[in-house]
Amino acid sequence: MSTRTAVVTGASSGIGAATARRLAAAGYRVVLTARRKERIEALAAELTAAGLTAEPHALDVTDRAAVDAFAAGLDRCDVVVNNAGGAIGADPVATSDPADWRAMYEVNVLGVLNVTQALLPALRASGDGTIVVLSSTAGHATYEGGGGYVAAKHGAHVIAETLRLELCGEPVRVIEIAPGMVKTEEFAKTRFAGDEAKAAAVYAGVAQPLTADDIADTVEWAVTRPSHVNIDLLVVRPRAQASNSKVHREN
Repeated sequence: MSTRTAVVTGASSGIGAATARRLAAAGYRVVLTARRKERIEALAAELTAAGLTAEPHALDVTDRAAVDAFAAGLDRCDVVVNNAGGAIGADPVATSDPADWRAMYEVNVLGVLNVTQALLPALRASGDGTIVVLSSTAGHATYEGGGGYVAAKHGAHVIAETLRLELCGEPVRVIEIAPGMVKTEEFAKTRFAGDEAKAAAVYAGVAQPLTADDIADTVEWAVTRPSHVNIDLLVVRPRAQASNSKVHREN
């Protein structure tokens, strides 16, 4: 039998890159996808040099034709990690830009839909498929200034929840991982259009926010459970974060 294949979206940095490293080390043939071709090529080269199996494929998950072409070119798919996503802005509902909301919906919701629909036939054919949706604690509770992102991540959560109902009885698991405060090199900076001060303020005083590898470790654990075990939902927060709006910050 061919090596089990895991597709990871948004694999160019952060949680996606960390997950790709973890799954490759666990013995998967990892297919790296992201828009930034040079980043995933560099990661694939790193993994290959370590004796692991990785293949880069430049892909925008919001481009349905490109996603379908990518899926048609795969010989198999046993696991898909829907990680591509992100937040834009932190304006209140009254003044937020609808274009930002649309962009977040496209990647966080329709991106998950596009990739899942395109790869579902291969996941079914594997006889033991796993769909992972990286949502967020924002998909389970709201907070001020987060309306657009919260709405999008609620959408991602609902996709996972609905799929689990619709695929009941089929050989495909649906896992949702909902991270809380994770400090990566890009998430907050992207949200605040590169404003370093605003990005740093998100984590100010928090001694130990989660890292990308913390979440990757969780994904690996959930994916590698015995086939009959489904981890429906895992909410993962740092100890300092009790909720989306209550975080312990040291002076």
